[in-house]
Amino acid sequence: MSNKYYLYGASGHCKVLIDIIQLKGGSVAKVYDDNPLIDKILEIEVSDYKKDEIVGNLVISIGNNKIRKRISKTINKDLFCKLIHPNSVIDKSSFIDIGTVVMAGAVINSWTEIGKHCIINTSSSIDHDCIIEDYVHISPNSTLCGNSRVGEGSHVGAGSVIIQGVTVGKNVTIGAGSVIISDVPDNVTIVGNPGKIIKGNKNEI
Repeated sequence: MSNKYYLYGASGHCKVLIDIIQLKGGSVAKVYDDNPLIDKILEIEVSDYKKDEIVGNLVISIGNNKIRKRISKTINKDLFCKLIHPNSVIDKSSFIDIGTVVMAGAVINSWTEIGKHCIINTSSSIDHDCIIEDYVHISPNSTLCGNSRVGEGSHVGAGSVIIQGVTVGKNVTIGAGSVIISDVPDNVTIVGNPGKIIKGNKNEI
């Protein structure tokens, strides 16, 4: 595999991915973004997306789940890779799909499945037998206890806890610091300890 990477999205999230690539001994060939006001990020050239330039090792460096999904559907899936910080801990029985990124200090325990284009952010903890569907963002310092599940496109806020055996639906937003003790339906925002639904989420992912 080539040691050159391509990133789509010149954001703060992109800066973290650049760090992971460099720690792994790789280099960033190009960062793509459609904002004409951004021409460099961390001294790396930023330009409009040009699919013919990419030979592989592409990651979408955008934190918004819906935008990440929309962009991923326009690109050949064979171009995508995953990025895993060398200071994360991942059990060898777990599975991580293409486009997903795992940040420093994250722990992914045994027999966990993580889908495509997910963000497993800094110092989050995912215990055994969890299922994380596509386009999910697990925010910093979140904890998922064993046998829990997070549906496609959901965002688990920083410092949240999902207790064992709980299923969180699709397109759910969990507020920072929330504690989720029972199953959560699709398309809602839930906050607090214990978590309470405060509104529905429009625009399903």
